[in-house]
Amino acid sequence: MLFNTARAEFYMRRHHLDALIATSPVNITYFTDYTIWIDPLMKEYMVTPGGSSDIFQGYALCPVEGEPALMSTGALLAVNAMDIRVKDIRLLGPSGLDTSLPPGELPGEALRIYDLLAETPEYTSSSEALAGALADRGLADGRLGIEIDGLTPARYEALKELLPHAQWLDCSNLILLLRMVKSRDEIERLTRAAEISERAAMDAMDRARPGQNIQEVVHHFRAKLGEMNADLDHFAFGYHGLGICTEPDFILGDSPVEYVDWGCIYRNCCSDTGTTLAMRSLSAVMQRRFDTLRACMDTGLKAMKPGVRSSVVQSAMQEVVSMAGLEMYPHGHGIGLEVRDYPILAPDNGLRIKDDCVDEPSDLLLECDMVLNIEAPLFMAGAGSLHLEQSVVITPDGYRPLTPQQRDKPVIITS
Repeated sequence: MLFNTARAEFYMRRHHLDALIATSPVNITYFTDYTIWIDPLMKEYMVTPGGSSDIFQGYALCPVEGEPALMSTGALLAVNAMDIRVKDIRLLGPSGLDTSLPPGELPGEALRIYDLLAETPEYTSSSEALAGALADRGLADGRLGIEIDGLTPARYEALKELLPHAQWLDCSNLILLLRMVKSRDEIERLTRAAEISERAAMDAMDRARPGQNIQEVVHHFRAKLGEMNADLDHFAFGYHGLGICTEPDFILGDSPVEYVDWGCIYRNCCSDTGTTLAMRSLSAVMQRRFDTLRACMDTGLKAMKPGVRSSVVQSAMQEVVSMAGLEMYPHGHGIGLEVRDYPILAPDNGLRIKDDCVDEPSDLLLECDMVLNIEAPLFMAGAGSLHLEQSVVITPDGYRPLTPQQRDKPVIITS
């Protein structure tokens, strides 16, 4: 499972919380493994004309002791919960099933879903369902950490009316800090995502030829991802050294060397990486800059180890490129269920990551089992762009590659 149970229990006990409650689709997936493509998209007005543009709201409950629970907004979507670890699933409204024929035989877990759908509806809203789950666990007056960032004000008020004796604390940032350190399952999924996107991108670029529209490379990348059961997240490229884009038509060969950056989504986990795409061997001028980027990356990797502040890694990288006289911003970031997670490898800005439960410096310490990307992009108007990006896992002694990624030289297109 994605959820880092031990880390969640540590945070709950440290901050005297009886439970954590996720409200956004991405964190409901993190807590329970439940996912359906439409959850982040479906808004009230799409079903109820004249309704609001608020996203339909579900919840995931993780108590410090006892079993988790999932409050789903759509009964006909419950089959997506068939294989998840959560057994306490609470549905809303009528089943949506036609009962003009008697039910046929159903296999295994499908029968459990049918039983859920066949029960008389108990709740008229997901907030009522959450209140019921908390009451069943004796937590109606508990100290509850809730993800306020994913909650509309109206739904928050409804929860407070349903559970007036509960102590509600915003834990939106606590959940982001929880997600920084990956479970074994999440590392495995992130590894597979990185493997798939690397194979697909290298295959697509290997087929590229001067005179070809780069959108054909993107289409081939997308197709290869599908063959390996992943979905497109992005394939971005430089445009005459002016910046990063995904939409323009760009004829390979119009610029001798450009930035490329790509990623996929595999079982809800993201990949993100990149390299330099060249039409021919680099000129001496470009090779010196590429070598500086490689030295910058190596210096950043060497600085990575548990207990080091995020800014230390970025500072070490920045020093290399600044000494070479290059105007660029090497940096890094976590990766997980979203293409950018904490920590962010950036200069210390003095800000705090805080909510009602946590208050940490934004310059976070690296920890074992974080999955991080470091990247070094360089843009030169009219001359082209260069890029290097790699994914690593923090280990007790430093780091290891998440998956093999050849980044010692550009990908050179041959005619």
